[in-house]
Amino acid sequence: MQRNLTPYLQTDLARKMVFLSGPRQAGKTTLACALATDWPNAQVLNWDVAADRRVIINQSWSPAARLLVFDELHKMKDWKVWLKGVHDGKPDGQAILVTGSARLETFRQSGESLAGRYFAWRLHPVTVAEWMAASGASAEEALARILERGGFPEPFLADQPSDAARWRRQYLEGVIRDDILEFSRVGELRAMRLFIDMLRGRVGSPVSLASLARDLQVSPTTLGRYLEILEALHIVFAVRPFHRNIARALLKEPKIYFFDTGLVEGDEGVRFENACATMLLRHAHFLQDAAGREIRLHYIRDKEGREIDFVLCEKEEPLGFAECKLADSTVPPFLAAVAERFPAAGTTLLVRYLRQTEQRGRITVERAAEWLARLAA
Repeated sequence: MQRNLTPYLQTDLARKMVFLSGPRQAGKTTLACALATDWPNAQVLNWDVAADRRVIINQSWSPAARLLVFDELHKMKDWKVWLKGVHDGKPDGQAILVTGSARLETFRQSGESLAGRYFAWRLHPVTVAEWMAASGASAEEALARILERGGFPEPFLADQPSDAARWRRQYLEGVIRDDILEFSRVGELRAMRLFIDMLRGRVGSPVSLASLARDLQVSPTTLGRYLEILEALHIVFAVRPFHRNIARALLKEPKIYFFDTGLVEGDEGVRFENACATMLLRHAHFLQDAAGREIRLHYIRDKEGREIDFVLCEKEEPLGFAECKLADSTVPPFLAAVAERFPAAGTTLLVRYLRQTEQRGRITVERAAEWLARLAA
């Protein structure tokens, strides 16, 4: 299955190094190997493979390789200093692609600077548009499969739902055992697992870390650190309330969503909202990575507790509002009021099961699957 980032990565590889990060098993290595088939004498070297690791350490790859792929390179000590030397000494016309899990994005932000030498991209789970292009499925069929299986390639493409469930159990245990352990102590793993389980049942609702901290018998500061770890590993992402005063927004309760919709515990409406959140985040990240735009995903909640599920903002100005509904196409009064207040921003009511698309004043009522299929990347 071709991923929508492929042509953008090909273009950037001809200009600079490319860093490709994202959740574990989101398809980064598969995408890198697919890209390598288009480059003469390309070499894919995985730090986790002993033979490849020797080649990396000795820098004994073929000088004729037009593309070098370094997978999981961030596990190498002082990898950024090493990579800087490799980049600066490489022959003309040789491209370099560095791939890794979410930890690559975390480690990239500290230490030796590689500024000016690379472009960064983030690979997300499969979207409605990608499955439509790969399979010929309709938008509705693609969204239904994502809601059933989640968007990670292996469970998404599995023959049976039971295979997807088995993968997900092993995936979560592996992330907790291996990745989280790099950021925390062994004694914290049980609390971290309980925290994940709590979040799975609270998707779509503002989360009080202070309340959860009392339940887990840890401090709110500790739980805030746990959340930062889960975000750094691309297990969850936080959507914070929109406010032009960013400091005030950060003090308010975030909503927590999972990159893997299959991990969500809740009814179809909750899973649908999570799927919308993942694809809107991917849309925002694509606009950041491709064009350098300052796009952020937020939600709105006023003092009376009225909410709008999502708002995309650029430089603190709203670009568009989206409210997710499973079947009810009635326009909420708060959504209508916000649409009037921000007439330059588009406002959409996304309905999972909708008979007809309508325009109601400033609000477009759309079939969710078709709208999601039109998002960038």
